[in-house]
Amino acid sequence: MKRVVVTGMGGVCSLGDSWQTISENMLAGRSGIRYMHEWDQYTELNTRLGGPIDDFVVPSHWTRKQLRSMGPVSRMSVYAAERALKDAGMQTSTDITTGIMGVACGSSTGSTQDVKAFGSMLINNASEGLNANTYVRMMPHTTAANISIFFGLKGRLIPTSSACTSGSQGIGYAYEAIKFGRIPMMLAGGAEELCPTEAMVFDALYATSLRNDEPQTNPRPYDVSRDGLVIGEGAGILVLEELEHALARGAHIYAEIVGFGCNADGAHVTKPEQATMAIAMQLALQDAGLEPSAIGYVNGHGTATEQGDIAETCATEAVFGSGMPISSQKSYLGHTLGACGALESWFSIEMMNHDVYIPTLNLNEVDSRCGNLDYFTSAKRLTNQYVMNNNFAFGGVNTSLIFKRWSA
Repeated sequence: MKRVVVTGMGGVCSLGDSWQTISENMLAGRSGIRYMHEWDQYTELNTRLGGPIDDFVVPSHWTRKQLRSMGPVSRMSVYAAERALKDAGMQTSTDITTGIMGVACGSSTGSTQDVKAFGSMLINNASEGLNANTYVRMMPHTTAANISIFFGLKGRLIPTSSACTSGSQGIGYAYEAIKFGRIPMMLAGGAEELCPTEAMVFDALYATSLRNDEPQTNPRPYDVSRDGLVIGEGAGILVLEELEHALARGAHIYAEIVGFGCNADGAHVTKPEQATMAIAMQLALQDAGLEPSAIGYVNGHGTATEQGDIAETCATEAVFGSGMPISSQKSYLGHTLGACGALESWFSIEMMNHDVYIPTLNLNEVDSRCGNLDYFTSAKRLTNQYVMNNNFAFGGVNTSLIFKRWSA
């Protein structure tokens, strides 16, 4: 078995595109959520809250030809990948194009403006707005394919379109590909572009926050007065590398991935199952060869939905006992769906390395039905060797990742 380390990290969300900016905003209690005036035209959509990236601009060196196949979700994922490669010292490396690097990345869906173009064809019997790249921008594996093509990567390509676990499955499957000696390097993560259709999905389930006049105070993960989730957008990509390969090129190592657990509820498409959530965490611990006591912090999925919050926190208590520190960065960014597993993995590694853990925003009173955990509401200083990031998705998909502090 090969050891797998993280040698580069990049991402973008509504609070910035660097850990310094994002953490400064979070520690100052700033939220990336705002009222979405753009959605007022959708009269049957109840929520008006979202976490958009209002100032995203593609780099000036990207060519028109490169941009033709990329909708917003792919542009964000390629942007995150470029930043991760630069962080790893490999942005200009020709070695990565020889087949030694692959991609594992996903999103809930492709770019929805292109879905709309095909829908218009079916409804209006007209092909206006369709061109040779329309499908490429909307296909489920548009993020992974565009990253591979943009950087000329010829290694394995693993698309992970599994809603809220797209990013964490991307990291987990890339980790396994390297661990089992199939490839030495992978770009791994996920992305999502903000679209009113995604808000409508949860609106129809009565799962969105309707406090439209209080955008900065929502969502409220784990809080007794939460009223639902808020949708956000972003992208996160990690450079994963086989340890010996990283050491040989003198790479800076951020952390080691030591455990990955993934399973399915096999019960209900939208109702989470506490028992199988707990099993996913146990699978990650078994993969890492660790006892539950080794984990010092759990980055919770924390969607601010009643069923989700209760199930995941009770599962967390069942595995770790009472008092485990837990927080959710979705309280600042909203639910970034396909991006959340990657962004929260990035944040988990940064918090572990800086010994400062971001609290849950807008948490005033913990729901008594949630597990008995340490829901800290101000920055927490901890020195940990291991942290866990958990994500759960529609379809009953459960993922758990364990990161270890790097020491030579």
